[in-house]
Amino acid sequence: MSIVRITRGPSDGDVFTRIVAAMRQDGYIILDEVLPAEQTQSLFLDIKQSDPSIFQTAGIGREDRHQRNPFVRRDRICWLDQGYPGLAEYFTWMEQLRLRVNGELFLGLFDYECHYAHYPAGAFYKKHIDAFRGLSNRRLTTILYLNPDWQAQDGGELLLYDKATDTLISRVAPVFGKMVIFLSEDFPHEVLPARRSRYSLAGWFRINNNQGTKLDPAL
Repeated sequence: MSIVRITRGPSDGDVFTRIVAAMRQDGYIILDEVLPAEQTQSLFLDIKQSDPSIFQTAGIGREDRHQRNPFVRRDRICWLDQGYPGLAEYFTWMEQLRLRVNGELFLGLFDYECHYAHYPAGAFYKKHIDAFRGLSNRRLTTILYLNPDWQAQDGGELLLYDKATDTLISRVAPVFGKMVIFLSEDFPHEVLPARRSRYSLAGWFRINNNQGTKLDPAL
């Protein structure tokens, strides 16, 4: 399984075609500076200047199985929705991606949920899969990194693994503007301990397991 990497900037109008091709062939893709720099900078300033009280200790599991476990993850998160100020362009981009993926790969992506994530120094997230036991409605994961001047010694890398062999596929440094997209159920992954504050915007396209337009419950 080879790595498909995009190094062109946001002027590359064929980015959605490249993402679809990578999902079809490999199931994941790593993109550099996929969004306009000013948009990424705006997201970084927003998460940095947000009231710390809106961030909650992240947990594992959904609904009645939800629990906090500091041995598994130590990040803090703030859930976002379509009405959150300053994210209109980001949600528009994600909707365009949803339509292209559905149109060409027929994944049935229904909606998109996302949150800001802050990993304080020392925080990590042990190896896991982005699908809940008994309720696997997440299909496509996106992670946008918001860390200017990130250095190798800062740690916090994302490790992607092959589900069948448990071998390491890729080590991704959370540098500013980088985005990782992968099929949620197919790639175990973990976040190594960060040595300084690490910021990202993580999201999931979900399918709807219910009949009609009634949506599966959110986190």
